[in-house]
Amino acid sequence: MNQQFVICIKNDEYPVSLEVRKLYQIISDSDAESNQRLRVIDESGDDYLYPKEYFISVNLPNATKQTIVEAA
Repeated sequence: MNQQFVICIKNDEYPVSLEVRKLYQIISDSDAESNQRLRVIDESGDDYLYPKEYFISVNLPNATKQTIVEAA
């Protein structure tokens, strides 16, 4: 299981798409990361690129990750 999660800490330009203090799943995208962006599954349920500085990464136990993914 390789799901990665972040917590939103800023949403200045995207208040409808991102909620501060909310956990989001990200999709690995090396091109985006090289440009200081993250591919985030946002409130729409789709993935979009957002500034990396808007998030902090979190390490979750695999069982927790699985539960979150199954609940989505």
